Amino acid sequence: MAGLSIGIVGLANVGKSTLFNALLKQKLALAANYPFATIEPNNGMATVPDGRLEVLARIVKTEVIKKATVEFIDIAGLVAGAAQGAGLGNKFLAHIRETDLICHVLRDFADEDILREGSTDAKSDLEVIRMELLMADLATLEKQVAPKGAASAEAKKRWEAIEEMRGMVEKGEMINLIQDEDIKKVAQELNLLTAKEEMVALNVGEDELREKMEKRGELARELGVAEKGLVVVSAKIESELSELTEEEQKEMLAEMGVGESGLERLARVAYETLELQSFLTAGELEARAWTIKKGATAVEAAGEIHTDFAQKFIKAQVVSFEDFVEYGGWRGVKESGKMRQEGRDYVMQDGEVVEFMVGK
Repeated sequence: MAGLSIGIVGLANVGKSTLFNALLKQKLALAANYPFATIEPNNGMATVPDGRLEVLARIVKTEVIKKATVEFIDIAGLVAGAAQGAGLGNKFLAHIRETDLICHVLRDFADEDILREGSTDAKSDLEVIRMELLMADLATLEKQVAPKGAASAEAKKRWEAIEEMRGMVEKGEMINLIQDEDIKKVAQELNLLTAKEEMVALNVGEDELREKMEKRGELARELGVAEKGLVVVSAKIESELSELTEEEQKEMLAEMGVGESGLERLARVAYETLELQSFLTAGELEARAWTIKKGATAVEAAGEIHTDFAQKFIKAQVVSFEDFVEYGGWRGVKESGKMRQEGRDYVMQDGEVVEFMVGK
């Protein structure tokens, strides 16, 4: 699959650019105390933390580790009325359309030195953002034209889907709540904003991080979002972590009583929200993680490495990560009978170590 892209969205001055810079460990975005410091979106790739790769690298004796990547897109701050062109309006909304997943950054910290440009509180801010997305989708749906005359059954079905979605949007309901695959397909064709999956990053003060992480369920209920889609994060702490080595990061997180960095938690929630998983490859050249959809077959996984692998697929040699570690690599799992031979239709499981056999 193409790389995962996450749009960082929120009102002005909620900490989007600070968080973006910290996630990428670079100063790519201007983080300033005034609205619209970001005008054009900033794009950058971040690696997805995966401790399994270091273990595999030691076993196969390689120093080359390639983690899965996520593209973060820092999008200009939104204001009420964006769907009618306020602020950066349609430009802002067009940038969101290009992403796979919307990450709402909501401000939940008190700092009199940082302006509140249109931001009031986390719940109200989320309602403002969603309303703008709904208004933009309503405009798109209202532009659609009903089929005329002897329209095909497919055209009539498509129009029924459009009417159903328009009814939902008019009632303020997000289209991503729809389960019907045919309607989802039409929503995707129209690139509707509220059809995109979403997650929430609640940006809290550094002194409140641990306490609010422990209250995640309560905070999710207050915001009216799913707990599994909420990440409590401190952009300020992430910024400090980005300046440290991995070892120093672990020490700092341990001192704070926080097990994982915000990036690790954001990446995990993004994967879960989009129903993604990783399979692993390990050899003398490299240890690497590859991203696939849950339910992907062996031949589809092979195609992620190279299209030729899918076209010339013979079989996949598959072993669980745990067995690969326990038996000390490829030779050990072969001798112990833990390695399986799987065909093209085998459904891949998260964390499996794979070697694809392909024809010439």
